[in-house]
Amino acid sequence: MEFELTQDQKDIQKAAREFAQNEFTAERGRYYDQNEEFPFDLWKKACELGFIGVHFPEEYGGAGMGILENILIVEEFCRADSTIGSAIILSDFSSEVIMRFGSEEQKEEVLPKVAGGKAITAGCYTEPEAGSDLTAIKTKAEKDGDEWVINGSKTFITNGTIADYYVVLAVTDPNAQPRYRGFTTFLVRKDAEGLETNKIDGKFGIRSSPTAEVVFKNVRVSEDDIIGQLNRGFYQVLEFFDESRIEIAAQALGIAQGAFDRTLDYVKQRKQFGQPIGAFQALQHRIAHLGTMIEATRLLIYKAAWNYDKHGIDPTLTSMAKYLAGKLAVHVCDEAIQMHGGYGYVAENDVERFYRDAKITEIYEGTKEIQLNTIAKGLIGKF
Repeated sequence: MEFELTQDQKDIQKAAREFAQNEFTAERGRYYDQNEEFPFDLWKKACELGFIGVHFPEEYGGAGMGILENILIVEEFCRADSTIGSAIILSDFSSEVIMRFGSEEQKEEVLPKVAGGKAITAGCYTEPEAGSDLTAIKTKAEKDGDEWVINGSKTFITNGTIADYYVVLAVTDPNAQPRYRGFTTFLVRKDAEGLETNKIDGKFGIRSSPTAEVVFKNVRVSEDDIIGQLNRGFYQVLEFFDESRIEIAAQALGIAQGAFDRTLDYVKQRKQFGQPIGAFQALQHRIAHLGTMIEATRLLIYKAAWNYDKHGIDPTLTSMAKYLAGKLAVHVCDEAIQMHGGYGYVAENDVERFYRDAKITEIYEGTKEIQLNTIAKGLIGKF
């Protein structure tokens, strides 16, 4: 067994860390959080430096690397700043569906633009009555001559108001049994007639990553806009989730590490009763516990990414990583605020914002309860 990163991986990690530490300042993080604004300038810089789409094949603008290299960047970006990091690493959300299942024409159109900072992608899966139960979607795509007509509504869509391309899951065979065998994914462009987006304001966290309702009113797409095979969309999305959950786990890990870093600095400087609070054994034990949990979770996430690159999909391992990382992020940030005392409860302190940004990692890409279902199925089997 080899636990050492390769030199290329270390170089990627170092470059991502230096870029994020220099560019993702606390002032910028607070600005984008308070104004609920996407950091377009920093996103473009990140793309120009090759940090977005590093796992895309070289012929499509990427570096031809794997999921492990991608999550090293995700971790460092979110460690530097939970708000800016989360927004930028999600800018290519669902592009992997196109990369893994799309036609040559779709890949050539979309992926180089995403990697080059010229396009943002969104995945339209969740609906008002279909969250954890993806099989309950109602958005329909009906054949009309050489075109498909999409009608329906999606909600909580990441990048919904700023995306150039949308990967849309729709029902194409309403009579299929089981019904998920009648779902198809389509590539929809932002200028499609009948496409409407409505931003969801006032989120608890990740406020610089725009979330929206996306409505399709007789949106017409061509046969060439089907991603992969007809009626295989459900399976494509599940495979994508198995990959993207590792990225969300890395997002959570980065947020946890970032909050931990700031807490370490604080307990060394803050004095009470004539000494730094880090000198008190009770607090030292809490720091030791958090540091241990962060390292253990990192090993699990890296293993999940390594396994995906080497052997492919393992839903049990992926869900373990995502479940543990989400819980870790919330716990570490909660402890960080507690150890900062009153100072940790105000918006001028990073850990308050990190805490708000951490919570979503237990919710999106499958709630922690859904992850437990997947883990239990993998361990126990089906009854």
